[in-house]
Amino acid sequence: MATPMTSYTCVLTAAQAAGLHVWLRNHGYRFREVPHARFAADKEKVNVVFYESGKLVVQGKETRDFVEFVLEPVILKEARLGYEAVLDPTMLLPRLGVDESGKGDFFGPLCVAGVYVNEGVVRAWEGLGIRDSKNISSDTRMNELAKRIRDTPGCVFSVVPIGNEAYNRLYTRMRSVNALLAWGHARVIENLMGQRHRMNPSPVRAISDQFAADKATVAQALMSLGREIELVQRHKAEADIAVAAASILARDEFVQRLGRLEQQFSLRLPKGASAAVDAAAKEFLARHGLEKLRQAAKLHFRTAFRAQGLPEPPKVEWRRGGKRQTSPAAPASDAPRPPPQA
Repeated sequence: MATPMTSYTCVLTAAQAAGLHVWLRNHGYRFREVPHARFAADKEKVNVVFYESGKLVVQGKETRDFVEFVLEPVILKEARLGYEAVLDPTMLLPRLGVDESGKGDFFGPLCVAGVYVNEGVVRAWEGLGIRDSKNISSDTRMNELAKRIRDTPGCVFSVVPIGNEAYNRLYTRMRSVNALLAWGHARVIENLMGQRHRMNPSPVRAISDQFAADKATVAQALMSLGREIELVQRHKAEADIAVAAASILARDEFVQRLGRLEQQFSLRLPKGASAAVDAAAKEFLARHGLEKLRQAAKLHFRTAFRAQGLPEPPKVEWRRGGKRQTSPAAPASDAPRPPPQA
């Protein structure tokens, strides 16, 4: 049985917000002040808050009725809720979603996760707000969603964390982040296919983001069980709820492990790659040295070179979607030289 919808979020235009404000007043809703909100009102079992950002949040036991009978027909003038499966029947098909986290973070591991969903799982997640982890700003909310995903009956998942020491060894051997990612995705798919006896019905395909220009990069890395299932790679795959769920599990694992590294080395380790990360890398080296940095960071990033005062590798042009770009980011993923040595 699907979990009752108690929360719904969407973005309104100024005209839609004005129309909703009038409708709420005309229907006896009680208005109140809420920080950062243009207006907020409630009535019986539904609570409505429209924020300065343009985001509308509806909460309460009657959320579904409010969305289906007020918000969609009166304000949005389109049907969204409950019609996704009609518009895209593939969303209910049994499948695997795979995604990773930590690829662009100097500190912390690379984590790859995979999730099996079927119709029951997809319907159980209605209204939970499961979406690409990059659009979830709070680590607390990420952890809450990860727990809901793991606890959903019928959902099968696998998380493969690649700790920094292992990551640095693999990168030294593979010389390519894409090759390392392909191995991680293939490993997760293999782990999930080894649990097919828990999946009802069996998955029809595995979906992942296309991070490499050549789709064969992942296809060739698949192991024996992974070759038994169709592999679908596409850009912005996180739009699929199975991949979005995998991205949440991967990011939650990354955040938890980064937190443990901070405790281990008694130092704040910022996410991503930035000036703050550069400063933290220099402080880490001053306190603990290069050998310990191997346990907490990805040494092929330019950040590692800058922290040691070494010349940075040349920036390498890369392609995405057929457009040539020069990446200013910290990773030196395809640099023709080995990571810095002690």
